[in-house]
Amino acid sequence: MKRIILVDDEPQIGDVLSAYLEREGFSTAVCRDLAEARAELERGVPDLMILDITLPDGSGLDILRAVHERRVPVIMLTARAEEVDRIVGLELGADDYVTKPFSPREVVARVRAVMRRTETGSVAPSEGNGRIHIGTLEIDLAAHEVRTAGKSVTLTPSEFRILTILAEHPGQVFTRAQLLDQLHDDGSIFERTLDRHINNLRKKIEPNAQEPEYVLTVYGVGYKMKKP
Repeated sequence: MKRIILVDDEPQIGDVLSAYLEREGFSTAVCRDLAEARAELERGVPDLMILDITLPDGSGLDILRAVHERRVPVIMLTARAEEVDRIVGLELGADDYVTKPFSPREVVARVRAVMRRTETGSVAPSEGNGRIHIGTLEIDLAAHEVRTAGKSVTLTPSEFRILTILAEHPGQVFTRAQLLDQLHDDGSIFERTLDRHINNLRKKIEPNAQEPEYVLTVYGVGYKMKKP
């Protein structure tokens, strides 16, 4: 059973979402503030976190970085006026966001979409040992690890999937629609944030994100990985 930590200080939201998720077969832990969320994380790494931005004892962004380092997918809950926080959250590694007010069914659909992106494995590595090498970039598919010039970098599940898809087909151009199809995404929210995930990925793996050497833009078409 997949475990989800749900962090929101509004009891009605927490209780309703928890009920919907558990009805769909997930195990949930509802936390009302950052302190409870941190305590719940210490009990074990969840399969996904749903995180409100505005909490009584601080911002959900304060815990997002720590969650990202543990490679936990995150869906943010935000109010319509929190556009800056949404952008910062995505840059810190959040995989998706839902704007309040929302339908609980929509949140469940987003949860399933993010988990599919996280769980869908790569099937055609360029080497028999489960590693892909392109220049100084190394992707270890089994260990879910990435190194560039020998230095380990931490990617979100979505960033890792995007990188793997492109790296498994070096030189092939993927349109945004094709990337979304490869990611098995069924939420329009990811389409609106795909470019931001690409930008974040470049910041982590490129020597110079402004002049990328690996993840290349084909203007008017999409993206591709350079050939080895």
